[in-house]
Amino acid sequence: MDRTIPTVTGTRLPDSLCTHTPKCPTADSPDREAAHVVAGHPEQGWSLLCNAVLLFEDTGELLPDGRIVAPHRPVAALV
Repeated sequence: MDRTIPTVTGTRLPDSLCTHTPKCPTADSPDREAAHVVAGHPEQGWSLLCNAVLLFEDTGELLPDGRIVAPHRPVAALV
């Protein structure tokens, strides 16, 4: 049984890269950024999470289905 999904780049990833217990949040969960990093490239400014989300250093995200989440940095409070 083929347990892979197509991605934007045409590369195929497993349905779930998460082997953690308890399971990490899915790519559709509001807390998806809490998933474990499976490939980190800070020198390039991105990390692949085990839920197949690409997380960028500016807090933007590319979801496995191709949707883009705009950067959502916290706004600094004026003192």
